[in-house]
Amino acid sequence: MQRLTGIDAAFLALETPSAHMQVLGVAIVDPSTTPTPTRAKSPSSKPGSSKPGSSKTASPKSSRSNAPGAYFDRVHELLEARLHLVQPLRRRLVEVPFGVHIPVWIEDPNFDLDYHLRRAALPAPGGARELTAFVADVAGRPLDRRHPLWEAYVVEGLEHGYQAFVTKVHHSLIDGAAGVEMIAALFDLEEGAPLEPAQPAEAWHPDAVPGDLEMLAHAVVSLAQSPAKVVRAVTNLVPGAVRFARRARNEALDVALPLTAPRLSMNRTITPHRAVAFSSVSLDEVKAVKNALGVTVNDVVLTVTAGALRIYLSGRDELPDRPLVASIPTSVRAEGDDRFGNRVSSMFAGLPVEIDDPIERLRAVASSMTGAKVMHEDMGGTTLEDWAEVAAPALFSRAMRAYTRLRVGERLRPVINLIMSNVPGPPWPLYLAGARLVALHPLGPIFDDCGLNVTVISYLDHVDFGFLASRELLPDVDDLAAAVPEAFAELVKATAAVTAESLNA
Repeated sequence: MQRLTGIDAAFLALETPSAHMQVLGVAIVDPSTTPTPTRAKSPSSKPGSSKPGSSKTASPKSSRSNAPGAYFDRVHELLEARLHLVQPLRRRLVEVPFGVHIPVWIEDPNFDLDYHLRRAALPAPGGARELTAFVADVAGRPLDRRHPLWEAYVVEGLEHGYQAFVTKVHHSLIDGAAGVEMIAALFDLEEGAPLEPAQPAEAWHPDAVPGDLEMLAHAVVSLAQSPAKVVRAVTNLVPGAVRFARRARNEALDVALPLTAPRLSMNRTITPHRAVAFSSVSLDEVKAVKNALGVTVNDVVLTVTAGALRIYLSGRDELPDRPLVASIPTSVRAEGDDRFGNRVSSMFAGLPVEIDDPIERLRAVASSMTGAKVMHEDMGGTTLEDWAEVAAPALFSRAMRAYTRLRVGERLRPVINLIMSNVPGPPWPLYLAGARLVALHPLGPIFDDCGLNVTVISYLDHVDFGFLASRELLPDVDDLAAAVPEAFAELVKATAAVTAESLNA
């Protein structure tokens, strides 16, 4: 039995019937490189009959198979063999009665891999529209808290003979860095890698589900430490806020602050329905812009997003006259910390959609990120974690539901306009159960008055964007995704002009 951290529990408490705090990954793979599966079920076998953590994997055969379900069977073998490398996948939530304290994880005694891994197929022609519609449907349904909080789908019927591995994991289990660790555990560097990992699985022991009295007893012991946690949270927050205020004044920092965001149609109460879109740009060209202008890859990605939003909002006739405010989840993991769960804080950056010139827009983004980093440094990376540790889950959850029911956010200025996350991915080819990874699109959660999440990851020579939105607020989110290449081309062209001008000077 392991108690959740405060920030992990906060992602559970933030959840409402319309806001599902879960992250998705859409891995598009080419199964033509996949060996024939070795998993075979007897006529009498039934879902859930295999032992959790057991493996029936034999050496891959050299022949290939395109038989229906062949790749699904191989992915099943892979997960069965490697569950022990991704420990949260077998952990089930147990909540404290009345929500008086943070829940705990237990090793689920009823774990059933066949419940979590599912097979699906797209209707013809299996293009981007069909795939994003499927993913949006998956994203619009909450996870069942009676089971470990994840689902995965092997999706057949994509164009070019491709398939997709779509995962949905509750945010209480992983952050961006933990998601990369999950990729490292399940993906390989070569197509012929054995499904069984080099490190054999240790014997797995499920837990007994604790009773209410046991949970309350543990909660009482833990709650006794709450006063000390409150003191620590206040002690860390106040000096940091004073320190940042002085630096911001003395150094004239450009800082994007919550509650200064312009109100847009995307910043209203959301529904459970989702819309999804994907886009990609060249990583080499992103780095060329970065090197030419002396900024970071993240600055370039934010600028491209701001440019796409400018095009999109202009088309909707709601381009504001000041920057949007984006919340940027930020890892605060210590070096070598490879535990699952969340070690995150947040920075706030301005996306200057009102600036027409792409170079000026980039410089404004870089300036805003400098201010955001100073603010994050002075306020302390653990501030969010400290306060999450002292929040009662029941109180937090009821507050969020009341906020939604009363539409409080629609009466106030938005806290932020969108969530924006950028995670560096591997520059080398990856294989999932022998199938070559073609593209990887991550998707993050949304919540009331913040109906858009943009999550980005690099892979090989491209940068993949994932857009997840509230369908009623951004039904045309695919137009926003389509604006990414246009905004990027504009920035590349402007960078070339600036570079040529400096060479001729």
